[in-house]
Amino acid sequence: MVYLDNAATTPLNTAAISAMTHVMTETFGNPSSLHAYGRQASKELREAREEMAKQFQVPARKLIFTSGGTEGNNTAIKGYALANQARGKHLITTAIEHHSVLHTMAYLEERFGFEVTYIQPVNQVITAQQIAEALRDDTILVSVMYANNETGQLLPIKEIGDLLTNHQAAFHVDAVQVAGKLPIHPEELGVDFLSISAHKFHGPKGVGLLYHNDLHFDNLLHGGEQEEKRRASTENLVGIAGMTAAYKQASKNYQDNYKHVETIRQVFLNSLTVPYEINSVGPSLPHVINISFSGKENGPLLTLLDLAGFAVSTGSACTAGTVDPSHVIQSLYGKDSDKLKTAIRVSLSEENTAEELQALAEKLNQIIGD
Repeated sequence: MVYLDNAATTPLNTAAISAMTHVMTETFGNPSSLHAYGRQASKELREAREEMAKQFQVPARKLIFTSGGTEGNNTAIKGYALANQARGKHLITTAIEHHSVLHTMAYLEERFGFEVTYIQPVNQVITAQQIAEALRDDTILVSVMYANNETGQLLPIKEIGDLLTNHQAAFHVDAVQVAGKLPIHPEELGVDFLSISAHKFHGPKGVGLLYHNDLHFDNLLHGGEQEEKRRASTENLVGIAGMTAAYKQASKNYQDNYKHVETIRQVFLNSLTVPYEINSVGPSLPHVINISFSGKENGPLLTLLDLAGFAVSTGSACTAGTVDPSHVIQSLYGKDSDKLKTAIRVSLSEENTAEELQALAEKLNQIIGD
């Protein structure tokens, strides 16, 4: 079986497995306990936070370990909006965000009377100018993803961060798809909140990280005083160790990994002999290939590929099992576009090979050419 659904989740790498095994066998104490076992666990937790802070080039106190991207996004958006609503109740996001952002925004609208502006793509892109035009005096938060999970499209994060420098609005970035692929330095980007999830860069599921710029925001979880009193709950030290090891491994090889993915992506596209369309415009991560073959519906096509030993998808794994069309493709190309029925997502990692991508192309040539 050839695994090509890395935007949904990635296989654990050896660095993560080794770090997790060490913690599971040697450091099972609760980091909040005062005895020797707890102190050792606390030391492991502190070292992991310091390593991630080093990678992000931020103070360690500004990092909160979470259960993943969804929790990070919810904490940043709900926590900041609810804590600062006296300064305004207007929020800005884009129509192509992950549902953990869109549904959170809808919740704030429906339950607390916030007003949300959803920026729609123009000519299939989102621009910083659109954000600038949507800003109001009562805007308190802007939330924009770094790279889209269905198309790989990169959004203008640095430009948005720059334009918010002289505005009261805080800036949240869902960086789940970029983490482990490109260096991330929130302070250089002008970002106030940034979420990542370990399972997108060969770490374990169920663990992530939220960067916060020392702003006031409400906690989602209440109980103990873990994470500098920002997130109650005993820390998932096994997962945190795996995430830290995986991120450190990725950071050592950013350029080589990126070039490798660019190469195998091109091998795939060069090997296709049937007509196709790429469903992304402008700068994009090479790791995500959203592609359509005219007249070939994606449901039957994915079934045939699965039977042939290729794991690909139609889009976000968080909506798997539904028959709803992709809200991302609909936003980019319209509700009547044939791409809603034909788009598939082939997503890569540095662990994939040129031979695997060539084999996929040959199978698609065979299926679609028949």
